[in-house]
Amino acid sequence: MIKKRVSLKDIANKVGVSTALVSYVLNGKEKEARVGEAAAKKIRKVAAEMNYQPNLIARGLKFGRTHTIGLIVADISNPFFAMLARIIELEAQKNGYTVLFGSSDEQLEKSQNLIDTFLNRQVDGLIITPVAGSQAQIEGLKKNGTPFVLMDRGFTELETNLVVTDNHDAMYNAVKLLIRNGHKKIGIVAYDTPLTHMQERITGYKDALKDNGIRFNSKWLAKVSYEHYKENVETAIEYLLDKKTGPVDALVFATNSISVQALKILHSKGVRVPQDLGVISFDESDVFDFFYSSITYIKQNLQSISENAVQSLLQTIDGKNRKAIKVLVRSAIVHGESSNAKK
Repeated sequence: MIKKRVSLKDIANKVGVSTALVSYVLNGKEKEARVGEAAAKKIRKVAAEMNYQPNLIARGLKFGRTHTIGLIVADISNPFFAMLARIIELEAQKNGYTVLFGSSDEQLEKSQNLIDTFLNRQVDGLIITPVAGSQAQIEGLKKNGTPFVLMDRGFTELETNLVVTDNHDAMYNAVKLLIRNGHKKIGIVAYDTPLTHMQERITGYKDALKDNGIRFNSKWLAKVSYEHYKENVETAIEYLLDKKTGPVDALVFATNSISVQALKILHSKGVRVPQDLGVISFDESDVFDFFYSSITYIKQNLQSISENAVQSLLQTIDGKNRKAIKVLVRSAIVHGESSNAKK
């Protein structure tokens, strides 16, 4: 049997006061209503004893705010997004907000379902890691005046609030490090998507080669699908190391999920890092700790990304943003043995 939700009226009857008085106290407005300290304390005590839970949707309809944020990430099981979600939750709490989470799994339909669900829950705004092809979803939010911020990636053709790593700069510096350590045939494995974060990483890779006098070879670029990335990464590694196509002497992996899978394959094939192949990963993973060679990786500033995403959204909710805000966050390279010169 489902237990009946405790109402303001139930609390009022038990205390022996009006429902309006209970409402004032539980909404923190007892001073405005000139409620005595003893009465306010008693109302709060009874509310706690009765396990009163406010109806946020009803409250939102009445006051125009629910103080909740909807967060949609690509994959909450990915350590990168899990950590972002955790920091966003803490930052939101500091500002009196609760966060509702959802994973799109890079699926367009699931992304729309989450947006609809959160809006039906009367969230005050959304922080979204958009999926490929979701421009129409984002345009719909803009048209309806829904406060939102895109995080980690965006769309070149859409002007929106955006908080992202400086992906071009991060990848550029990683490739430059490999070149400085003597690598001349550098390949890259990236996801096949039009989303800005991946395109900027690929562009940063190409620009680093060009600026250091290395002509880009299209055979060095391997793109894999998100749905079948494990199989695709294996095929890509075999192709990039094939002597007939001119084997690369170093690889950069555009995400940590690609990196983890690639390292498994390299190990199974007996490819030594860095003796046979230099390696750099975009993002870190706990799995790196178990690899015999310490992995060089690009460390994104998750604290800055999260804080900027929350603050940009809250400013938009409060009507302080007249123009779209774009925040580029710098990253750093954590040096391991994997990017060292070949021996």
